[in-house]
Amino acid sequence: MTADPRQPEPSAPDAIGPVPRDAKPRLLQDGRDMFWSIAPLVVACIVLAGLLGMCSFQGRGPGEGPAPAYDAARALQDDANALKIPIRLPALPEDWQSNSGGRSGIEAGAQDPRTGQTMRAVVSRVGYLAPSGHYLSLTQSNADEDKLVESITPGLVPAGAQDVDGVNWVVYQGGEGVEPVWTTRLPGPAQIAITGAGSADEFRTLAAATQKQQPLTAR
Repeated sequence: MTADPRQPEPSAPDAIGPVPRDAKPRLLQDGRDMFWSIAPLVVACIVLAGLLGMCSFQGRGPGEGPAPAYDAARALQDDANALKIPIRLPALPEDWQSNSGGRSGIEAGAQDPRTGQTMRAVVSRVGYLAPSGHYLSLTQSNADEDKLVESITPGLVPAGAQDVDGVNWVVYQGGEGVEPVWTTRLPGPAQIAITGAGSADEFRTLAAATQKQQPLTAR
C-alpha cells in the first residue's frame, strides 16, 4: 500500500533532558541539611565574639593597684588663686594620700554680707585615702552651711556635734548606709565640710589637720 503523499510524515519527538528533582520538603531535611544551613551563622558569631573580646576594656577594681596620684598642695593653691576664698592645706600624716579634686559652684549658695542678696558660692574639693583605705573628701567653700551640706548629700539633718581640739563641728546624718557630713565655720569666713566612708577617728584627723592651718595666700 502506497503512502498518501498528502499526509505529513510523523515528526521526531523533541529531545528531553534530565527531569529536575523536586526540592526536598522541609519536613524531610535531615541533620546534615540543618548543619550546613546554620554553619555560616555559627562561624560569623565566633568571629564577632573574638573581635569584641579584643576590644574589651579591663578597668581597675576596688583595691586593685595603686591609687592615682594627685598634687593637693598645688591644686589647693590654684583654688586659692582662682576662687579668692580662704583655702587651707591640711597638715596630714604622711600615710594619708590625696587622690582627686576639683572645683564647682552652688547657685544661690551664699548670702552677700554687704547687700543681703543671695549669690553664687564657689567650692573647692580634695579627696583623700586614709591609711585604712577609706575615702574621705574635704570641701572648702564660701557657701552657707545648709546650702553646702545639701550640695554634698541632699536630705541630711543635723544630728549632733563633735568637738575637735576646741572647734565645734556639726554632724549631719541621713538614713542607714548614708555617709555623714561634718561641717564647721572657720575664720575667713570659710565653711568646711568632711564626708566619706572613714571612721570617726579618721574624720577627726582630717578635721584637725585642716582647722589648724592658716589660709593659703592667693597669688
